[in-house]
Amino acid sequence: MKAVIQRVLNASVSVDDKIVSAIQQGYCILLGVGSDDTPEDVTKLSNKILKLKLFDNAEQPWKSTIADIQGEILCVSQFTLHARVNKGAKPDFHRSMKGPEAIELYEQVVKTLGESLGSDKIKKGVFGAMMNVQLVNNGPVTILYDTKE
Repeated sequence: MKAVIQRVLNASVSVDDKIVSAIQQGYCILLGVGSDDTPEDVTKLSNKILKLKLFDNAEQPWKSTIADIQGEILCVSQFTLHARVNKGAKPDFHRSMKGPEAIELYEQVVKTLGESLGSDKIKKGVFGAMMNVQLVNNGPVTILYDTKE
């Protein structure tokens, strides 16, 4: 499972020019489910997201978690994170998990994060849809995380 975790002041996702989800301060996470991912990857990724200290506290930078600041998460599926472009010009998506299985693992990540932070703190995109994601990066702070590394 691959994730691009961005610290944001706000973020939203639109489908067909209609905003379907929006958050204030927190993380905008682009999540790619790989063909070999399992529920263990869900646990590993969710735990990492919850433990990351990417926010400042009153005394020092890099001391607070998403829960500490009562932040929100916008989780957007992005199968292109597993694309390979080493050969030719067209992306190869064979390492991305297909439809129903990918949806299940993506939803498990959203559910796990919601159980820890509160379901009202977790928003999501529309799986498989063409989406427009808008965000205001804070920092910018962007972390790449791969559960297989």
